[in-house]
Amino acid sequence: MADFDPEQFEDKYANYFPELQQAYKNAFNRMNDSYDSELVHAIDQQVLNESEPFYEGDGEFRVELPNDPYGRLDGVLVEEERFEQLLEKHVTEIETELRRVFEFE
Repeated sequence: MADFDPEQFEDKYANYFPELQQAYKNAFNRMNDSYDSELVHAIDQQVLNESEPFYEGDGEFRVELPNDPYGRLDGVLVEEERFEQLLEKHVTEIETELRRVFEFE
């Protein structure tokens, strides 16, 4: 991987698309191995597909979610509390993977 440049991350899809894909894929695989795969897949395809990663500085990343993540869920029945817990874990996994892929960990 090329050295991480916070300024280059401003145009992340042009400069770091393969790394972003890898981080999201790694997080998905880890979640899919540990939790209900149908729900993990729905979260990935219906919520996280519209998420936006941001570099916060000091090796930290933040994933911004689209509005009303639970309302975006279609075709899977799950209590909102369980959905929120799993989504939070998935976002944490993505942020961890971003730090790992960009060699902050």
